[in-house]
Amino acid sequence: MVSNRWSLERVRDSSGTWVTELKALVWAMQIMLVYNKRRMQFQTDCTELVKMVSTPTAWPAFETLLEEVEKCKRRFEAFSIIHIPRTTNTKADKLARSARDQPYDVYYVNSIPPTSLPELI
Repeated sequence: MVSNRWSLERVRDSSGTWVTELKALVWAMQIMLVYNKRRMQFQTDCTELVKMVSTPTAWPAFETLLEEVEKCKRRFEAFSIIHIPRTTNTKADKLARSARDQPYDVYYVNSIPPTSLPELI
């Protein structure tokens, strides 16, 4: 589970985008559980992530991470994950693009962007 320090695991992973997406989902699920948020709808612009979570047995290469997702899912009273097209989620897309341009790792979980990032609206 998440440590009491609330430190973020480094989400960037050289083994691929889908692994990174899965790790980010597991982290987000764990945080919501720590805050006792038991009814959650997660939104993502990664269609493959939605497919992986919906049919985990079809993705054997990601079995270990998908088992972790399943463990977390069982702890929610209500859980869903839906695809949000990037074109309708421009604020998150701008945040991701500006974070990639930073010379250092950016960890951001909030509705208010840090002042070090360019304006997102």
